[in-house]
Amino acid sequence: MAIRPTEWEGVYTDGPWLLTRNLVPGTSVYGEGRSVEGGVEYRRWDANRSKLAAYLRCGGRVWPFREAASVLYLGAGSGTTVSHLSDVCSHGTIAAVEISRRSFRDLLKLAEGRPNVLPILDDAAKPEGYGSRVGPVSVLYQDVAQRDQEEIFQKNFEWLRPGGVGYLMIKARSEDVAARPSSIYEDARRKIEGADIKVLDLRVLAPYQTDHAALVVQKE
Repeated sequence: MAIRPTEWEGVYTDGPWLLTRNLVPGTSVYGEGRSVEGGVEYRRWDANRSKLAAYLRCGGRVWPFREAASVLYLGAGSGTTVSHLSDVCSHGTIAAVEISRRSFRDLLKLAEGRPNVLPILDDAAKPEGYGSRVGPVSVLYQDVAQRDQEEIFQKNFEWLRPGGVGYLMIKARSEDVAARPSSIYEDARRKIEGADIKVLDLRVLAPYQTDHAALVVQKE
């Protein structure tokens, strides 16, 4: 099946798969498949490996990622989703914060071939340690599996420009293993929503990501 653009800027599909245009042709990041059409190489974006891809697969419509977008990414891990945002925001910047030294080594390797990725070894709960290096951003994206997910998100919210969009990937089991996930998602919504924060979407990521939801907000 022919590769074609989707409604989300920088994201393509061949039917079964979401794809991003490979910023570094000839290389895979996490073993993902690649396809070439019209002399352009695309990478498969696996919704079972990436919560942002799962958000799209589950019908998410909010998509602020543009070619020149600036992104503060908290909990970057080894860079699976970061790499796809690097493809999409090819002329932007992705400041990728990760606290694990082991995962950070993978981020460093990823950044060697992707100049728009800025790896930062630091604690997302302490943005005063890296905020001045990042500056105001157009998108805040958080995927941190800790009990204080909302508090970390709010601490970093100051670095989001007015009108910018924030994504909080909520992991229910990190908050309370006994509570119903739906209750945890709504509780996070109540904690985050405020006078200068408008909730745009709250979307459960099943079946791709069990007990996860995406809370998408805008800074007013």
